[in-house]
Amino acid sequence: MNVFGNKIPKQHFYFSNLCFMKHLKRFCIIFASIMCGITGILNFDGLTEADFSATREATTILSHRGPHYQAIKTTEFVALGHARLAVIDVSEDANQPMTTSDGRYTIVYNGEFYNFKEERTNLEKTGYSFRTHSDTEVILALYAQYGADCLQHINGCFAFAVYDKKKQQLFLARDRFGIKPLYVFFHHNKLVFASELKAFEAYHLPQQLDIESALLYFRFTYIPGPHTIYKHYLKLTPGTFLEVSEQKTNKQRYYHIPKNNTENKYPPYEDALMTVRSLVSQAVQRRLVADVPLGAFLSGGIDSSVVVAEASKQVSHLQTFSIGYADNAFFDETHYAELVAKHFHTKHTSFKLTEAELFSHFTDFIQQIDEPFADSSALAVFILSRYTADRVTVALSGDGADELFSGYNKHSAHLQAITPSYKNTIAKTLHFLFKYLPQSRDSYFGNKIRQANKLGNGLNLDSKNRYWEWAKWNDEKYLKAILKNSWNDRILSVRKDDILEDIEDDDFNAVLFTDFKLVLANDMLYKVDKFSMAHALEVRTPFLDHELVNFVFPLPTHYKITPHIRKRLLQDAYRKQLPAQLYNRPKHGFEVPLTRWLQHDLKPYLNTLLLDKDFINQQGLFKFEELQNLVQIAQNGKLPNSDILLWTLLIFQIWYKNKKTRR
Repeated sequence: MNVFGNKIPKQHFYFSNLCFMKHLKRFCIIFASIMCGITGILNFDGLTEADFSATREATTILSHRGPHYQAIKTTEFVALGHARLAVIDVSEDANQPMTTSDGRYTIVYNGEFYNFKEERTNLEKTGYSFRTHSDTEVILALYAQYGADCLQHINGCFAFAVYDKKKQQLFLARDRFGIKPLYVFFHHNKLVFASELKAFEAYHLPQQLDIESALLYFRFTYIPGPHTIYKHYLKLTPGTFLEVSEQKTNKQRYYHIPKNNTENKYPPYEDALMTVRSLVSQAVQRRLVADVPLGAFLSGGIDSSVVVAEASKQVSHLQTFSIGYADNAFFDETHYAELVAKHFHTKHTSFKLTEAELFSHFTDFIQQIDEPFADSSALAVFILSRYTADRVTVALSGDGADELFSGYNKHSAHLQAITPSYKNTIAKTLHFLFKYLPQSRDSYFGNKIRQANKLGNGLNLDSKNRYWEWAKWNDEKYLKAILKNSWNDRILSVRKDDILEDIEDDDFNAVLFTDFKLVLANDMLYKVDKFSMAHALEVRTPFLDHELVNFVFPLPTHYKITPHIRKRLLQDAYRKQLPAQLYNRPKHGFEVPLTRWLQHDLKPYLNTLLLDKDFINQQGLFKFEELQNLVQIAQNGKLPNSDILLWTLLIFQIWYKNKKTRR
């Protein structure tokens, strides 16, 4: 017997459809979050009318993810809901939930299946007859044919659920890297799933704060999966499926990133360059399949420029989009994007905003947060997506390239740490001096001191703790001092060990592997998916095509990074195709002016949510005096990353207040 209760009687299958707001326009999407939305509830004790009603309500909550059609289908033990954003086969025939002609299998699905046409052809050769031209029906047919092994046939981004009426079994799966989200709630005899946490409110389930998750959020600015901000709520691990029946609950990984080549046999570097170009080209071409307008984000950096270079070969006058500052030339990089656009003859649009215009989006932006998330660059994604969605429904992006090809500053630092040199000896020796010097991201020398201090600190740690130190944004000792609620050090230790389990001495690929598991899945992909689909804009990521990842990941470190160049393999592969100016340029990125905002525009939020004694005492999470002291020290710039610390605390408080308001 499993967590879902006693043996269930055989019952007939019945369904109900909920179809409303069929032609909902994009102006309603201000209340939104992610692309197509899926939700459902399973209870082997039998569902009630209240459960069916809750599924309808949850589907309505998810309608921002799928503005074109919403419906549910129910049995006595399962209710499945779907909100659809039509991208492939926009006809009514492709609406979901979708059931096989024999009535056995029903699916709700969020994502894109890029090679569905090839798989459809293969299934037709076996005699399968399709009723639609959708990728949804192909996944359903593959599951009917192969069961869980259907996942090996899918190249794409996805989260889906299939109910097998005959076996009375629910199957849940998430794509290999976590591009699409899927949350699961286990409690007593119920399993509830949804594309976002906000949808669970419709089911009136308990939502108890997970203090260990909160502490890790304050440390990283996001919550490492599989955990969430609530106890009993989990993110299904990327590359994993879950089967739930009366007899058993079976969770398995169906995909593993090939971290290393055990035979140490690699293609010559020049051959690797050719293969990368071929695989990137194929990955981009797959992601150009759509029955709606399509474009690409273009920042003017190497990654997005490579994607545009390949896409422009397939799409004439490709639409491209960038965002920049109208009143801060130092941080405005739109001229590089325009240079690339001109080079590849794209139809380019630069959205240039003043700082005041940027902040005007803040209120709408924070409404999207259904669990604490404080990566400030998410605001830029939110705004860029809002403007882009007025012109296209699908956009390609360069996300994933930094994690795959080794593009972050910390990657250079890790390489330096595992390479013996006199510089390391000096950094270790002088480390104690750096921590007494002023550190700041707001000045060149302050930032260099900050980086030197961080490097020296990391060099004095073992490989696991070095990664743990360099992955953080805020210091735990300050955070633990302000928390009133007790946390479990054993639980924290287990979560830390799970995150760092693959880190080994001198294994650089293990660092990239852990980045995929921690940073990419929980920060980068979460950010892009949530804040782009807040405007029903689907973002596709060619660099996370698993065939490309499978080739690149096991390659030797020096193919990807040297002391002098990051993302070496990708840069060299496209050096002859991209404008030369991209290879000799300072890179600032689109930075949100946190310091100025915290001193001016966000000051009322700080006073109300962090410095109001009555509110803090009523909340019961923080020690007011300690919190007040920390905020004041941070406001004076006397802590490393002071602005990020305040932003992290503020976002948590806004989330907490919004949650209380909704409930």
